[in-house]
Amino acid sequence: MNIDRVTVRPRRFCREAIRIFALALIWGSAFLFSVAQTAGSERVALLLQLNGAVSPASADYVIRGIQLANDRKVALIVLQMDTPGGLDTSMRDIVRAILGSSVPVASYVAPSGARAASAGTYILYASHIAAMAPGTNLGAATPIALGGSGQDNGQNGDSKERQSRNAAEAKAVNDAAAYLRGLAELRNRNADWAEKSVRDAASFSSTAAERERVIDFVASTVDELMAKANGRTIRAGGADLRLDTTALDVQSIEPDWRTRLLSVITDPNVALILMIVGIYGLIFEFLTPGAVIPGTVGGICLLLGLYALAMLPVSYAGVGLIVLAVALLVAEAHSPTFGVLGLGGAVALVLGATILFDTDVPDLKVSRQVLVGIGVSALAFSLIVVRLAFGARRRAVVTGAEQMIGISGKVSSWTGTTGYIVAHGERWSAASAEPLTDGDDVTVIARDGLTLEVIRDPRKSRGPQESKEKRR
Repeated sequence: MNIDRVTVRPRRFCREAIRIFALALIWGSAFLFSVAQTAGSERVALLLQLNGAVSPASADYVIRGIQLANDRKVALIVLQMDTPGGLDTSMRDIVRAILGSSVPVASYVAPSGARAASAGTYILYASHIAAMAPGTNLGAATPIALGGSGQDNGQNGDSKERQSRNAAEAKAVNDAAAYLRGLAELRNRNADWAEKSVRDAASFSSTAAERERVIDFVASTVDELMAKANGRTIRAGGADLRLDTTALDVQSIEPDWRTRLLSVITDPNVALILMIVGIYGLIFEFLTPGAVIPGTVGGICLLLGLYALAMLPVSYAGVGLIVLAVALLVAEAHSPTFGVLGLGGAVALVLGATILFDTDVPDLKVSRQVLVGIGVSALAFSLIVVRLAFGARRRAVVTGAEQMIGISGKVSSWTGTTGYIVAHGERWSAASAEPLTDGDDVTVIARDGLTLEVIRDPRKSRGPQESKEKRR
């Protein structure tokens, strides 16, 4: 009886422990679920800052910031802008991210003196809330590649100007105008001015933009923006939402290492320098196999440069000129033409770098200093090759069959006009027009296959009479 009690109690104890553990697991799961639910509806406004040209790096930063806000289900995204415009592809990526966001996006042109020109106007129109600080402006949304096509804002007649455009320019303008008008109609903003901003490059100050219903309001600070946005009804994620922006905690999202790295390598100047360094590194590695460092550094730089070029608008003519320049420089290195091919390669390289990037955005163009540096480096490479070529012509041949001509040897065995000599530590078959004896010093004057033609070395061979005079 006592034994049964001893065996039963531990079983009951184990069962009770399992039940307690299961209840604790359920309570813990419920607690974590409730925490996740509360964390999923944070009373937070994420602040993103878009400064400078709209580029692949800034687009990546904004898009990932919007994704983070949607994952955390924050109350509001504030996109503070100061941009002169940028790439059409990057702008459209940002617009798509805003339109697909379930969290409201408030684009805010600030601080005073900032602007949302060209691509920034599209982003502003696409946002759920559009605001500007006093002393800012927006507009000039004409595709930037067409901005210098001779538009005179109606001084010579709009109809004449439009007739002078070719089909490609007209297509680009019509596409941009329809795109911006569609965004304006989606957000119930002034669609007529949106089209005028594209066709006539019109711009508005913050006060005029508010008066013409281009933006929702003017706000001096982010806090004032949230105060004026409070209570507004917007449509996001396919549903109508009433904004509650009271007492929101503003958290600024800084660019991480990936964005900073992307912003560096997608700078046209840096991308071009990486490509040039990569090309020269591989050329030096091929010319001096086994150096390792030039090939390793060159390969890394070339891959980074190609990655950057894949994200930037590139002209195929520029790429072709750079490829031609590389071919000319390599040809100069392998078959020196005393600078002719090298000079042609330097010219082709500079011309290719000048027209490589197919954009007129000032922040996305190659600077003159970089072009000068590229030209100087190409010329320096050509001069080095020319100097090495002249030096090689003056030096004696040290490899191949020709290097045997003129070397000294010693007769090891000889019969008549043929025998064997030792030269360079090797035993060679030899022939001579004059009889030789063992131990004579000889000089190689020609080679026929594996047979050397030799003569007696005049510097070391002396006749008997000369030897007697020397002994006296």
